[in-house]
Amino acid sequence: MIRGLFKLVVLAVIVVAAGVFFLGWDIDRFRGIERPRDVVSPSGEAAGRDVRAAARDAGTTAREKTSQAADATMRALEDGRLTTKIKAKMALDDSVKALDLNVDTKDTIVTLTGEVRSEAERQRALTLARETAGVTRVIDQLRVREGDGVEP
Repeated sequence: MIRGLFKLVVLAVIVVAAGVFFLGWDIDRFRGIERPRDVVSPSGEAAGRDVRAAARDAGTTAREKTSQAADATMRALEDGRLTTKIKAKMALDDSVKALDLNVDTKDTIVTLTGEVRSEAERQRALTLARETAGVTRVIDQLRVREGDGVEP
């Protein structure tokens, strides 16, 4: 009888062990031990708020930098538009040899450089640049060629 009872206990232990092994029964949970993933601390809510605040700050920073980049791009496009407009005016004007002149624009301030054949050509180039809509200032760095004023 004791032998039979002993066999029954051993058989029960084996069945329970096999069930735990094959069914993945969580022994730690059975013992009342919680895993870290199951524990929510009061600081978890604060950490969530910190993450949301950091995301908001990052969004604000990204928005500001995007706005600054867009402004810089718009200024560069406007400067390019002014340069192209002035070069086109000079190319259409028979008294100005536009290929010999450089037109640089930065923040609506135009700088003219290069050599002109005469003082009249210099004045005409400056006038064309000054009359262009959007130009706030023209810097004259043009040089009049030495000689008789006649193109070689």
